[in-house]
Amino acid sequence: MAGGARRRGIITDINVTPLVDIMLVLLIIFMLTAHLIAKQAIEVQLPKAAASTAVPPTTLAITLTAEGRMYLDAAEISPAALREAIRAAVAKDSKTQVMVSGDKNVSHGRVVWVLDLVKSLGVGSFAIQIDPAAMIPPVRTP
Repeated sequence: MAGGARRRGIITDINVTPLVDIMLVLLIIFMLTAHLIAKQAIEVQLPKAAASTAVPPTTLAITLTAEGRMYLDAAEISPAALREAIRAAVAKDSKTQVMVSGDKNVSHGRVVWVLDLVKSLGVGSFAIQIDPAAMIPPVRTP
């Protein structure tokens, strides 16, 4: 090798400067256009009322006892009457909610039947009530 010749090796570093430049330009473009994208709704000035209140949705409480009795809002009810009461509540308020409370000794199938009935009659929001103090902590496996 001649003394003036430089030894050229393989370039092992990646030049990320152009990539960072492109990303910064894209970030600036998105920041400038986000305001325009978010503003595509029709702007209106809504009137204010001093005595306005939101109407809460109708909530039905269904209780299943260990003896096999069924209650709707603390009144004993038959399955056919329950079906009609839910149908009437949904017809009156489409946002009707149902809270199902079942004794811990009620069969799983009975609770599933009530949930299926509620959903099939058009109730979109329902829950099973539990006692949070009686919850069993999860079992941890090593």
